[in-house]
Amino acid sequence: MARKRKSKTVTIGPSKKGQKAVTFQKGGLHRSTGTPMGQKIPASKLAAAKAGRYGPKAVKQANMATGMLAAGRRTAKKGK
Repeated sequence: MARKRKSKTVTIGPSKKGQKAVTFQKGGLHRSTGTPMGQKIPASKLAAAKAGRYGPKAVKQANMATGMLAAGRRTAKKGK
């Protein structure tokens, strides 16, 4: 019998009025690129994902990781 993988879905609420909440699977880009959880995704794999070598879903995941999520981490770091 096949085991079901539990996926942790994360929702980030809108930061400004009029924006939509964003929902994504935690660790999705790691699964798409074949990188073990807990390890940093190498820049070469991230560039390959953005170029579409891992499929269209990985392109969206990589763009979100380098755009919105990275901007949030930079903002949080600035506030410390």
